[in-house]
Amino acid sequence: MRKISVILLLISSISFSQQTKNWFPSELNIQPFTANFIEPKAGFVFGLDENKIRLDVGTSKDIVHLINQNFTISFGVDLFTYTRLRSTNNFKFPVETIDYLFGLNAGYKKIVCENEIGLRFRFSHISAHLVDGQYDEQESEWRDGRNPFVFSKEFVEIFPYYRINSFRFYAGLTYVFHIIPENIKKGIYQVGFDYYALPIATDLFTPFVAYDFKLNGIETYSGNNIITAGVKFGKWNKKGFSIHFTYISGKSVHGEYYDLSENYTNIGFNLDL
Repeated sequence: MRKISVILLLISSISFSQQTKNWFPSELNIQPFTANFIEPKAGFVFGLDENKIRLDVGTSKDIVHLINQNFTISFGVDLFTYTRLRSTNNFKFPVETIDYLFGLNAGYKKIVCENEIGLRFRFSHISAHLVDGQYDEQESEWRDGRNPFVFSKEFVEIFPYYRINSFRFYAGLTYVFHIIPENIKKGIYQVGFDYYALPIATDLFTPFVAYDFKLNGIETYSGNNIITAGVKFGKWNKKGFSIHFTYISGKSVHGEYYDLSENYTNIGFNLDL
């Protein structure tokens, strides 16, 4: 708590000409990157070809916006969980694995010739755990021959981006400075975009499409792809509700399954921040 208090005091002491402070604003300075997996989500995802269900419960909250003319600097916090479940009889959903993330973030956004340029920085911790839904009590063993192990990592990332109207292109660089298991590559490289189709939007909804490519690896690098398309209800760059189809390929998004290759399509529902 003392470190957090010091950080907040340093933030509040920043001063430059014509600056205003907005404490605990209702909107995020940097909107989440639509197809990037590690973003704040609150909703369900249902696999169409396998019995996979994901429950996402997460949020990002900006603590303060420092506003000066045409740019905004923000500081905030992240708290996410990504839970994998499966469906069984009698409306039961055993929990197989869960990933936790918490961390700090900072953002910079500036308007240039009616377009938007910016970047987001994050410092985060992720840990993953197998849960009792993955344990077979009748056989007295863990399902699929996978036993629990320690999965933990701390990392820093930077995502610069450029937005033209409602099309945003971004790149991402992540450095994992501590990780267990140690055979996972420490560098992660990303590119992606999201596009909200304003020309065919209505006051009620806006269609969108987004793509994210991530290069990461264990002994060698390999690619992860996420393609998503759907409809967002509410303003395209504000809070709202979205329905989407998503295709995922590459290594599992869950830490306890980090070495498994997956390839599946799902339908999801999300409360967008």
